[in-house]
Amino acid sequence: MTAQHTPAASQDAALESLRARLLAEPGGVLEAVAAETGVSLRTVVDCLPEAMRGFAPGSAAEAAMTDIAGWGPITFLVHSADLVLECKGPLPLGQFGRGFYNLAGGSPIGGHIRLGRCADLAFVRRPFMGSGDSCAVIFFNGDGEAMFKIFVGRDEKRQLLADQVERFLALRDRLCLSAA
Repeated sequence: MTAQHTPAASQDAALESLRARLLAEPGGVLEAVAAETGVSLRTVVDCLPEAMRGFAPGSAAEAAMTDIAGWGPITFLVHSADLVLECKGPLPLGQFGRGFYNLAGGSPIGGHIRLGRCADLAFVRRPFMGSGDSCAVIFFNGDGEAMFKIFVGRDEKRQLLADQVERFLALRDRLCLSAA
């Protein structure tokens, strides 16, 4: 068997095809691409053009959440096979207790997150479905699936909030550089 017919070579070819697809059209629903190609969402994000993504370790999750809590209204999104749930508002400051990172108070966003299960974070800035740029922090679990995503907020004209984009980029640069 030649090297190009080995399972590893086949997987490399599939990932190269995915990279080419995302280079040509980076604006689709990444979960749909993952389902179509049979790879994790983390793998799909890793195949986005390098300029559109950066990664930080899961150990930076609390620092990211604390920073984002000062941004103002964001969109908190949970995407499963059966649901895409969006909640808009400011992210409340959280605190650890009973194994969870607990969000409470003063916002429609609340709940209990097993933040310790966060394996890594992706900072993704890309076009999205013809509506211009989007900026998201994706919190991945150890299976390479999204625990949740936090999107930069938009104004009444659906434009990204410029101050939040600046904070997103600064947080990305700080956390991703420290991860290098």
